[in-house]
Amino acid sequence: MPNALTLLLDFDDQYRRDVDQNHAFLHRRDRRFAQQQQEQRQPLTVPAWLASLHALNGQRQVDSGTDPRLRGWRQARWVFAGLGAVLGVIFMLGLLYYDGGQQINVTLLVALVGLQGLLALFTSVQAWLGWQPWRTLLGRWRGEDDALAPLRPVLSSRVAHTGGLMFALAGLLTLLLLVAVQDLAFGWSTTLQASAAGYHQWVSALALPWQSLWPDAVPSPALVEASQFYRLQQGSGVADPALLGTWWPFVLMLWLVYVLLPRCVLLMLAALQLRWQSHRALRAHPGWQPLHYRFDTPWVDTRGDEEGQAAPAAARTALSPLPASTILIHWAGAGMQSAPLRASLSADPAPLQLRAGGNSSLEEDAQVLARAGESGQPVILVARGWEPPTGELSDFILDAREQWPPATLLALVPLADEDGTALADSGLLAQWQRFADRQRDSQLLLCAPAAVEKEQEA
Repeated sequence: MPNALTLLLDFDDQYRRDVDQNHAFLHRRDRRFAQQQQEQRQPLTVPAWLASLHALNGQRQVDSGTDPRLRGWRQARWVFAGLGAVLGVIFMLGLLYYDGGQQINVTLLVALVGLQGLLALFTSVQAWLGWQPWRTLLGRWRGEDDALAPLRPVLSSRVAHTGGLMFALAGLLTLLLLVAVQDLAFGWSTTLQASAAGYHQWVSALALPWQSLWPDAVPSPALVEASQFYRLQQGSGVADPALLGTWWPFVLMLWLVYVLLPRCVLLMLAALQLRWQSHRALRAHPGWQPLHYRFDTPWVDTRGDEEGQAAPAAARTALSPLPASTILIHWAGAGMQSAPLRASLSADPAPLQLRAGGNSSLEEDAQVLARAGESGQPVILVARGWEPPTGELSDFILDAREQWPPATLLALVPLADEDGTALADSGLLAQWQRFADRQRDSQLLLCAPAAVEKEQEA
């Protein structure tokens, strides 16, 4: 089952393909699918509906990793992750720089940790409020009608949290490395009139989350009192300089608990928020309610004229005899898997079966036309009769006339289903007849499978 974001994009793509389709055709198609699901006791869901259309048209569902609308966001996450890692290393190296003179101020460390927490919190709040502070960098390459438009704030938040997480992780690893290879001396100093006892209460409150897990990571009153320093003080003023290095467990846990873990939690919350908002955007999509209406409402084929509209002139359907051929072109894969259909279209037990249209590219269609026109014999073009003929099919026939010999017969065979049943609906047959007439091609024939043709002749 696709994830929520991929499902939203897939649904939007199908909606845009259906915009130009006839409403009656969409209603018949989707109502037929709903009835099939009920008969087979299968759940009637949008993913199942999309999978059915993909299978019918020979399309592959595009996953989130290759979708062009998500590729930019994925690349942005990689860029922010790399920048975050580099900045984390540089930040920690600068913060813990020690040349043997002035001690590393723990007060400054705590302040910068607090600043990191505020930035992380701000990133999540902007996503929940729908604000886009990263709009100038991300998400501006699509219009406002893009399906991702309501998700840009949370997508930006996920990108920012990814960079922040890598910043925190790189900083933590750098801290551990410096502790291992250098003799760091920590201390505390502030311009405020703070006593050692008051400062100890403050750092003890910060250490409450890990007090019982790692007691050594909680500074003692003696350590706090011994490590206070002043800017104009000559020398360290510490009787035991080795004592100053024992601050590192507190600094490590401070960074882990107040920088790294919040970024992990907020990144996971951003992923959950993205999933939730994707489901919400899917249900708010303009195609959602009409689709379920077509699922639930029986199709009634009315022959009366709509008010204010003139009924189109009835077309006389005249099926031509099916020419003998060993070349079959399946438009969008129509009936390609039906062995009875192959037997009813060609006397050859192994005819040449080609696929065009649907998910095929223009280059692939051109190759199909070249192979089909090599022999100079008639060509049978199979299509789904319940789908209205498209301009793409008309262009394909026009290209065939430009490439093939002028006298090449082209038999157009619309089907009633994928099993190869001949189209019997008079309204749909009339639609295909009008399409064939519009081509103004004397070598274009509207035909039916041979078995049906014999029944009509009888």
